[in-house]
Amino acid sequence: MAQVHKTQAKLALHLGAMAREARTRAGLTQEEAAERIGVATEVYGRLERGNMLPSLPTLMRLCRALAVDANPLLGFSSSTPPAWLTLEVPGEDEPPAVRLLLRTVRKLKPRQLTALSHVARVLLPSSGARASHKTKRAS
Repeated sequence: MAQVHKTQAKLALHLGAMAREARTRAGLTQEEAAERIGVATEVYGRLERGNMLPSLPTLMRLCRALAVDANPLLGFSSSTPPAWLTLEVPGEDEPPAVRLLLRTVRKLKPRQLTALSHVARVLLPSSGARASHKTKRAS
């Protein structure tokens, strides 16, 4: 499985556990559920183990096949939200200008990122040693 974001991994585990619970309630085997959804048994097994997230069309077929609403699968209808849902969203408290800058920086190539890093260091307030060096230059 490709490396996934921690939040996605927690969601995948939650969704898999809920799908397994719904499948057993429906009295289906993994093979039968996979057949109804239109995926390979191995793929369905990975989904239940939390090793993957389904595409949206597959999630819709999963809900129909197991007669379950998507909300519990995604953790939206429980009284206490799942761990993956309660994680802080990175940067949500950042000013819009910072978020825009971060989105732009993420598109840079490694060489461009290195150059930007050098520029950013120059723009930062200098330390005592650099400050005295600048003072000498200005004199």
